[in-house]
Amino acid sequence: MIYTLTANPSLDYIVDVSDFKIGSVNRTTRETLFPGGKGINVSIVLQNLGIQNKALGFTAGFTGSEIESQLQKKGVVTDFIRVKNGLSRINVKLRAGKETEINGIGPEIQKEDVDELFAKLDTLKADDILVLAGSIPTVLPQSFYSDIMARLTEKKVRFVVDATRDLLKKSLEYKPFMVKPNNHELGEIFGVELSTQEEVIPYALKFREMGAQNVLVSMAAKGAVLAAADGKVYQGKAPECVLVNSVGAGDSMVAGFITGYEKTSSYKEALRMGLCTGTASAASEELATKEDVEKIMSEYTGLN
Repeated sequence: MIYTLTANPSLDYIVDVSDFKIGSVNRTTRETLFPGGKGINVSIVLQNLGIQNKALGFTAGFTGSEIESQLQKKGVVTDFIRVKNGLSRINVKLRAGKETEINGIGPEIQKEDVDELFAKLDTLKADDILVLAGSIPTVLPQSFYSDIMARLTEKKVRFVVDATRDLLKKSLEYKPFMVKPNNHELGEIFGVELSTQEEVIPYALKFREMGAQNVLVSMAAKGAVLAAADGKVYQGKAPECVLVNSVGAGDSMVAGFITGYEKTSSYKEALRMGLCTGTASAASEELATKEDVEKIMSEYTGLN
């Protein structure tokens, strides 16, 4: 079974305004509302690709209820902890030529909420996959992901970590099955700027030496690099597309990689499906569908 954990999910309210003026009444030309959060995005895309999974995390208030309702309508099984105080956040993205984001805070997570989550995680079994994705609320320690991994490591759960800075670095000692920094995040950890795939490779290999089994480095339009558990380095160009919406493309790559590996047990094919799934989301207003991914994969030849 595959589980995703989103510690601070959101309702993403995306509005288009043709001529935005500060201090004036502005009218939207288009608006959409999505359940948001990196783990949630992974869950939605996995479900779209036909891979059953369960979404975990914390929700609160009417916004939390709406997040769960929208996920369930998409076929995603949910098992969130309902927090008593506060509201699940609303993140506003204003598109008026340039994009402006206003992100909410989230609910007041207490120790008993974390204990309840840990009790759910204790039921995971060997070879289950747990995706730990995104940032965490400030009320939780920066060791939150590594605390979870330490708790479950003897169960032989396979961890996938898509996070930054200390959240990511602290996870490496538990030998996660896969980590997915982008090239900027990887460079930030080592204090260097990484712009090309050739520059990324030695640092991806260094991350493997530090504990990660597979290091998937996303590079947006420049494709991705995979330092794989079989000792090989695979490189892939990004499939060509017209960029519509970059939100969730990296999360879609994670979902595609997991799906590809679960279906083929091939790291190369997992990278191929990850690249095509990320592109399918980038080329759409919503997250990748199975049909879009299959079409891109049928035409893609950019892997080596």
